[in-house]
Amino acid sequence: MLRLTAAQDDNERRLDRIIRKHLPQLPLSCLHRLLRKGKITVDGAKALPGDRIKSGQLIEIPESVTLTFMENPEKKEKKTTSLEILYEDSGILVLNKPAGIAVHGPRSLEEQVFSYLKPYLTPSLSFRPGPLHRLDKPTSGIIVFSTNLKGAQVFSALLREQKIRKQYLAIVDGIIKGDKIWNDSLVRDNNKKKTFASRDIDISHEKSKNAQTRVKALARAPGYTLILAEIETGRTHQIRAQSSLHGHPLTGDRKYGSKNSEGFMLHAWQLEVPSLNQRFVAPLPPKFRKRILELFGKVELSREI
Repeated sequence: MLRLTAAQDDNERRLDRIIRKHLPQLPLSCLHRLLRKGKITVDGAKALPGDRIKSGQLIEIPESVTLTFMENPEKKEKKTTSLEILYEDSGILVLNKPAGIAVHGPRSLEEQVFSYLKPYLTPSLSFRPGPLHRLDKPTSGIIVFSTNLKGAQVFSALLREQKIRKQYLAIVDGIIKGDKIWNDSLVRDNNKKKTFASRDIDISHEKSKNAQTRVKALARAPGYTLILAEIETGRTHQIRAQSSLHGHPLTGDRKYGSKNSEGFMLHAWQLEVPSLNQRFVAPLPPKFRKRILELFGKVELSREI
């Protein structure tokens, strides 16, 4: 019998979600069958999937299940961590993500973060460090992970309340003059893995979401503009879709209409939390810095932009 004691980060979480986190390979159908037959108990009593677990309660699972579905530590690959850490405290880990690495999945940033944090994590059956916002695989720059449940809750609440400022640097096709505010409607097509943008805010479409981006031109060259984009919302592919809609796709972003095929450059440069008096800045990747120098010459990027 596997005996698990709920920790503080498990408090008030559903039993089925705790077990799914602890045994991710256990099929959901098998989990509910075991619960239905009373094979999984809490403090010795039959439990239901939706029962809220209290810190300190004892969860018991048949050993035959754990032997079948728990990962064998000897089979795990040894991972090395090369994280560029910008900040680590208050339940969050702020990283400068390289372009080309996925946030989720095999060989992802999430795996590297877990490998790095695992020796220091407070024991918990259900909490696992995870990213607290989106960042596409081709995009570099700031991404925030939780290191405990409290950090995840606080940061997520600030995001919902739009109390976090996020600024990106990008090179786009064409010349942008002056400051712009793009306020558009976005619809995500998950089958095509693409976001479609419209200047008309279509609230009738059930999947339509408003997206607002403030754009400032920092430097110009024949056929190109270096922009600072501050997003008021955080939609999937927001900057890519809106830039394309307004006639200035990210240079090299063929998916959204650029004629250039070199691959686009989008960097999550600054993240500011005014209520906590915190600002994080992610240095540009060498390839991005080199491209800016080639196109625009020396450009001074002030934190105070």
